[in-house]
Amino acid sequence: MSVTLSGTPRNAVVTHKPGDHMTGLTPVSPHKAELLPLVETVLSWDLNRGSLPEVDVSLDLVKAFTAYGRVLEGDLAAVCRRLPADSDLRRGTQATLSEAARRLYMPPPVGSERGAAQRAQNLARLIQALLRGTGSAAPAPTDEATE
Repeated sequence: MSVTLSGTPRNAVVTHKPGDHMTGLTPVSPHKAELLPLVETVLSWDLNRGSLPEVDVSLDLVKAFTAYGRVLEGDLAAVCRRLPADSDLRRGTQATLSEAARRLYMPPPVGSERGAAQRAQNLARLIQALLRGTGSAAPAPTDEATE
C-alpha cells in the first residue's frame, strides 16, 4: 500500500511504501540528507485543516526523527562539554539538550492521527534546534532591514 502526502508550499510529495527505508528502521539512523527534506515536509503540514497524514506515516517519521535526534543529541553534548561552564552559549545548549532528553525518550504516540502528526512536528523542530546547536544547520537568514 502506498500513502502519498502532499500540500507543502511547493506541492512537494513524499511517498511512503511498505518496505522502504522508513518502515524497517535499523539502529543506524538515517542520513541528514534523507531527513532534512522530510523535516521540511512535516513542518509544512497544517494540522488544523483536517487533512492529516495517516498514523503509520507519522509514526514512521517519529521513529526516524527520534533515531536521528539521538545522534544529534550526542553531538551537541560533545559541543556543550567544550564550552566554558559560565557562558550563555552553554546555558542555551544545555536547555536544548534538556528538551532533547525529554522528547527523544518519550514512548511513541498511540491512537490519533493528530497526536502522531503533532509528535512528528515537535521532533522536526527539535532536530532543527539540535542542528543549530551543533553548528551543522544552514545559517539563519539575516533580516536585511536590521543590517
